[in-house]
Amino acid sequence: MSTLFIFGLLIALMLTGMPISISLGLTVLTFLFTMTEVPIESVALKLFTGIEKFEIMAIPFFILAGNFLTHGGVARRMIAFATACVGHFHGGLGLAGVMACALFAAVSGSSPATVVAIGSILLPAMVAQGFPKRFGAGVIATSGALGILIPPSIVMVMYAVATNTSVGQLFIAGVVPGIVLATMLGLTTWYRAWKNNYPRMPRADFATVLRTFKDSMWGLLLIVIVIGGIYSGMFTPTEAAAMSAVYAFVVSVFVYKDMTLKQVPKVLLDSANMSAMLLYIITNAILFSFLMTHENIPQAMAQWMIDQNLSVWMFLLGCNILLLLAGNVMEPSSITLIMSPILFPIAIKLGIDPVHFGIMLVVNMEVGMCHPPVGLNLYVASGITHMGITELTVAVWPWLLTMLVFLVIVTYWPPLSLWLPKLLGMM
Repeated sequence: MSTLFIFGLLIALMLTGMPISISLGLTVLTFLFTMTEVPIESVALKLFTGIEKFEIMAIPFFILAGNFLTHGGVARRMIAFATACVGHFHGGLGLAGVMACALFAAVSGSSPATVVAIGSILLPAMVAQGFPKRFGAGVIATSGALGILIPPSIVMVMYAVATNTSVGQLFIAGVVPGIVLATMLGLTTWYRAWKNNYPRMPRADFATVLRTFKDSMWGLLLIVIVIGGIYSGMFTPTEAAAMSAVYAFVVSVFVYKDMTLKQVPKVLLDSANMSAMLLYIITNAILFSFLMTHENIPQAMAQWMIDQNLSVWMFLLGCNILLLLAGNVMEPSSITLIMSPILFPIAIKLGIDPVHFGIMLVVNMEVGMCHPPVGLNLYVASGITHMGITELTVAVWPWLLTMLVFLVIVTYWPPLSLWLPKLLGMM
């Protein structure tokens, strides 16, 4: 009865169009004050202690770093480097878009930021060169989702906060799957371009590749600072986030000089707004998680599934279906913070590695960002291309199917996620 009441009320509030964070908070307060005798002081205490985790500080820093890089000319230089490398293949600018999204994902941590940074520059160039607008929009909207799989990733930090998993292990575990997915999206782009005889660019000489690499090197160095710093033990993921924010500021303002000091306050304010929104969602989701634990709902569900002799592959299939359905109505931050505390105890009892489970969850979030009605990447791409959501949904289908194939691979082949962390001695 408790479970039915909680989820029934949550769904009812969400159907009214109320923001996820407020729906979560009202559900918790309604249940606690009508069906339990939990003192109000404990609710207030939980709100504050819930976000007192050191790892949460990484989120505003990664958001700030991403905003500096988006406005600071880093994306433009990465696109130039990617175009010099792969522009001569069929659908050259499309392939450059996939590669540029992968590179920018490795410094930003956010999918919408990746779509904005790469799409706003590359999509007009693709249309001008004779590519159909649908093709360009499909490439960028789906490749932008790499922003949350290739580390650093804000969604991985949220999963780590919700489940007490190591952020460093998750970041390293996301490297190989991120490269594999980028390769698969690139192959899909190449095949469609080859099939439809889309434009190619002249092959760039080695001097051009070297020059564009040098131009983009300051941005690419951020990858080394974040991943290298975490792996070497020089600093924690949160400290790496702070370092990346400072580094991104220096590169954007003093090295590339594409951003003036007058623009910095606006970037700081935009980052503060985004951080406040995410932290508000986190606090309410932590309250919801507290309620679930207080009522022993995850533990009861885990025991029920074990009593049914549910196999690991059936559980993982059910998780994927549930997460994909949730992706229809919620954005990744909310799904991660609501579903992780429910599904994580079951996964652990079934012997599933928490890092592998985290990467699988992130890939589900990627798929959710690329299909309606709540796909954030679609809305961002719509703003850039001035295309309707229905038209964009049709445009992304070939790449979305590729992502679903990849989801099956990453779900049922754990070594894809766990090989690198084990090789580096982190697990």
